[in-house]
Amino acid sequence: MFKKFDPIKSAELVHHYITNMVDPAYDNLPYWLLLPNKKPAEAAHCRVDDAELVGSWYEGLVSAMRILGTDDGDNVKQSLRRHLMKSWGEHGLRFCEKYPWTHTVHSSFHEMGYILPGLNMITEDYPDDEENEKRVSELIKGMRSLVIERKVRTFWSGDFQETEPIYEFPNDVYLKDGGFDLSRHTGRGEQAIRNAVMLQALVRRYELKNDENALDLAIGIANYVLGPSRYFNYKMEFFGHVHSAVWFACGLTKLGRLIDNKEYIAKGKAIYDYVRSISSSFGWVPEYAQWHPVEEEHCETCCIRDMIICAKELIECGYNEYWNDINLFIRNQFVENQVTYTGYVECDNSLPDGDGITYRDIDKRMMGGFTGGSEPASISLTRFRSIAGCCVGTAPVALKLAWDNALAEENGAFICNIPCDKETDALIMKSEIPNEGKTSLLAKKDCVAGFRKYAYMKNMKLILNGKEVEYAEENGVVKASIKANDELVCSFDIETEARKETARGVEFTVYWRGPDVVDITPRGDHVRLYQRDDSIPEYYPTAADVEYNGAANYGPTQQKSVK
Repeated sequence: MFKKFDPIKSAELVHHYITNMVDPAYDNLPYWLLLPNKKPAEAAHCRVDDAELVGSWYEGLVSAMRILGTDDGDNVKQSLRRHLMKSWGEHGLRFCEKYPWTHTVHSSFHEMGYILPGLNMITEDYPDDEENEKRVSELIKGMRSLVIERKVRTFWSGDFQETEPIYEFPNDVYLKDGGFDLSRHTGRGEQAIRNAVMLQALVRRYELKNDENALDLAIGIANYVLGPSRYFNYKMEFFGHVHSAVWFACGLTKLGRLIDNKEYIAKGKAIYDYVRSISSSFGWVPEYAQWHPVEEEHCETCCIRDMIICAKELIECGYNEYWNDINLFIRNQFVENQVTYTGYVECDNSLPDGDGITYRDIDKRMMGGFTGGSEPASISLTRFRSIAGCCVGTAPVALKLAWDNALAEENGAFICNIPCDKETDALIMKSEIPNEGKTSLLAKKDCVAGFRKYAYMKNMKLILNGKEVEYAEENGVVKASIKANDELVCSFDIETEARKETARGVEFTVYWRGPDVVDITPRGDHVRLYQRDDSIPEYYPTAADVEYNGAANYGPTQQKSVK
């Protein structure tokens, strides 16, 4: 038997991580930095915990809670909400608290791409929260007041008025004591695109509250990145951070759809298509494009999340072919990037927590986390961000999108887009993939139901109450009218297929059963991925297999990092 795609299990695991990898001594402040291969293992605070994570973990935890339909974890949710309401300063910017592990207190515009989605989700959950409304509104107005507005092009041939808003931030960091200090920078580089990751949240704010300031800032940022920044070439290829570029494409595509700007949509699609061309068919997405030698690249789960979100935005614009990417990415590399085994972790519960470091039950608490750097067939535990706090916050958002759309109502019909086990008010969906080429829909009421048809569905049949029926395909969907207690089945031939594919500069043999990868060779170190055949003993490293080589593996700043 092969393991099936189980979104509920993934949601339970990440819910566990977020609600346990927090510090009760600081009102459940998250731990970003996890060192699973240190002996003993530890988690440590750094500045980003109260900067980026309080926003992204709020969004991630709420997403997991909604999938599970639970209030469990509300205490951590409310802690994150309280953290979000603190540390506000001039120009409506959110800074961070001065903790023992914090150096210079500053606000990063890149981090506002994580704070704004958290605030937007509070708006959804608590529409009467006046404090949250004030913070969102003042943050957007404040950032708008800080941009450089490019109004005139002064060129050798004359002066030319800009006809569209073009907004550029003077720097990527704003000091709480000192404002813009151009002698300082985050050191990330790529200031234009890193600052622009807030675009999606700005557009969402406009969608939620018709906030014209958010729309104005979004358009100005989009125009700067697409124009004077020269970040993308004419084919929308780029050199740099995939997470930021595709996150920007998510916002650009959504913005184009909401204001009916076809150029924005086309450019968002082109960015997506470029990244898709350097990714694997099963969802391994490189962290950087053309930055390192390809064989040195790793896959940050944040990047897979961005591709899934952007694919859905493109679907909303009429490109239904991107359902295939969502289906393949979410059920393969995305879930493989989640921690489901921690037997290699060496713990010492006799050590007291303190000074921003915790040792307690790291092996148990880290279950459900997501890696910030996988190879196609493995997760190396000695790499920086082997388990990453950023990915833990963003991943549940993609998981919720997949769950919400696995069986969704479209044009009056209930359609299976992502085969898995799920029950709604109308239907019970049960999938036997990858063991059998079979997904069934049991009707709880009279309705129209059907299946999205994919290329892997060879010799597909539609079976109603045990009898094969004729079907017509429309826009990639086959459907039928069914009555309560009817069972509609999509059946297709399935067998294990070995296909060669190059990813990360290495030729792999990928073993497919329908949409699922059940094995991949050559295998890597330390945590082997795609061990989906229950008949084969699983291999996992022990603590002795994973050597801790000191702080060098985690970057020069380790626990005292300023992110």
